[in-house]
Amino acid sequence: MGLVLFPGDDDTSSPDVSWSYTGFAAFRRWLAQAEGFTLDGVHGFGGQRPWDHVFTTLAPFLNHPDDDGPDLTPAQCAEILPRLQEIVDQPQGGSTDPLLQRHVDDARQLVVVLQLCIEKDVDLLFG
Repeated sequence: MGLVLFPGDDDTSSPDVSWSYTGFAAFRRWLAQAEGFTLDGVHGFGGQRPWDHVFTTLAPFLNHPDDDGPDLTPAQCAEILPRLQEIVDQPQGGSTDPLLQRHVDDARQLVVVLQLCIEKDVDLLFG
């Protein structure tokens, strides 16, 4: 069982990105680390730090339930996309770490899905 993020365009051929729940948790921890904080320290992930004290445009994505809750709107996708693209574009220092490469690849796929949500003006669905 896993999680799939996809555009709400009713087109089954649209790109998507998927993870196991464990993989999605690791992906979000990696993104939080790139933003300079530990996801496990934030409310809802075992910590006490409130989300209104976390300053990142990725917050709507990072603070989203795994497969429940409201979809992300095209406006939220547009807010998230530039920072996610910056993270993808950062040099990885020639790292051959397979987990790091997986996170970067997943982020690239998510960029494509977010771009499509923005272009088609549809929500990003978590399923």
